[in-house]
Amino acid sequence: MNTLSSENKVKVTAAFLLVLLLGLFHLFNPEIFPQLWHIVTNGNMTETIEYINSFGTAAIVFSFFLDVLINAVGFLPSVFVSTANGVLFGVFVGILVSWLAETVGVILSFLLMRSILRESAQKLIAKSKYLTKLDDLSGRKGFQIMLVIRMLPYFPSGIITALGAVSKIQLRDYILANLLGKFPSTALEVVIGYELVTKQRDSRHFILVAVLALFILAGVWWYKKHGRKNESLK
Repeated sequence: MNTLSSENKVKVTAAFLLVLLLGLFHLFNPEIFPQLWHIVTNGNMTETIEYINSFGTAAIVFSFFLDVLINAVGFLPSVFVSTANGVLFGVFVGILVSWLAETVGVILSFLLMRSILRESAQKLIAKSKYLTKLDDLSGRKGFQIMLVIRMLPYFPSGIITALGAVSKIQLRDYILANLLGKFPSTALEVVIGYELVTKQRDSRHFILVAVLALFILAGVWWYKKHGRKNESLK
């Protein structure tokens, strides 16, 4: 009961933070939401970079909260912001800002989606033995599954968040899996986007991509090995 109460408090806090974030955006610029909608939906990379850069010294702060908002909403693409971060702030700072912002955003989205979707999902799951087994699996191996899925670059973030929200994965496991899994996928998006936009080739970037690709493969291998070991113990 205490755990449930604690999680509800976290959900309320997440909702409050999201509303506060929206309020701050509006307070900063009452016309900002139509502008943001245009930027994140038109897919114009040059326009995205120019818009974020127009905030001057506050550009990095604005970009961070913009990335949080996009990932919290769940259905808007954040790859343009991640690429812009790499171009404007440099690859390494761009990776750090994008990684932390996307992680915070998907955690807020998870908490809000779970409040709305989990109860309905439980009713549907209870009607199917197959879905019940999958639901049980998501509780026992939720961390491993979420970690591997989050490592995949360019995969729709909202779909992954929704799957996590209707599953039995614990909040702590979800946060840790996203913190770890988001790093390689976000880094790849920033590096590849930077290379495509600037047309600058840097061997360090290619090395970073290779290392992160190996990290993704190692994560998949670890998950499969860990899964088989658990199955053999049953």
